[in-house]
Amino acid sequence: MAEAERIIGTPDIPDAARAGREQPGRSAAPGEPAGTELSGGEPAAAPSGGSGTGGAATAEEPAKTGAGEARDAAERPRGRRRIAVLFVVAVLAYALDLVSKMIVVAKLEHHAPIEIAGDWLKLEAIRNAGAAFGFGEAFTVIFTVIAAAVIVVIARLARKLYSLPWAIALGLLLGGALGNLTDRIFRSPGVFEGAVVDFISPKHFAVFNLADSAIVCGGILIVLLSFRGLDPDGTVHKD
Repeated sequence: MAEAERIIGTPDIPDAARAGREQPGRSAAPGEPAGTELSGGEPAAAPSGGSGTGGAATAEEPAKTGAGEARDAAERPRGRRRIAVLFVVAVLAYALDLVSKMIVVAKLEHHAPIEIAGDWLKLEAIRNAGAAFGFGEAFTVIFTVIAAAVIVVIARLARKLYSLPWAIALGLLLGGALGNLTDRIFRSPGVFEGAVVDFISPKHFAVFNLADSAIVCGGILIVLLSFRGLDPDGTVHKD
């Protein structure tokens, strides 16, 4: 009876398949769909998408991207720091010039010159309507416009200023131009025609002030940087 029930009610199952069902965790046999549930109740794992090298490439892409961004960040110029240097140097040059002129007007003007090194160097208050070192007194308004134009140009260059030496040079120019422009606007005889206060008087040389010194030093530094091929953006070019 048992033999008849086995033959009639039980489908024929190959021995290999029966043995496979009795082995939990077995991988799907050839021809079976991926994800076939095994006897242990766990579906067979589906093959991962992509080729064998696709997974490795996917893992390497973020690493390469991160490394590239880190390298770009390291090579990128630090514009904010250079702009800060420009304005710090300009403020210092302007403040020194302004304070020195206030002291000269209050203590030295209409008084005898003060000898620092005999006749070789004296402090003498002089009103100068011309450019630096007393040149061009008939063109006060023109020099005022030039000073204002220099300030505008420096402000525009500051947006792409990544070189520290250029920041110092332009800061000296900016501070000196602002110092003399302040005199031309606020001192007598009138707006844009005011006379600049000069007080440093070397022997056999024109009388000048700290703003003139800052402008000359900044100009010399710019010439040296140009000869070396260093641009304001920090790049170096060779002719």
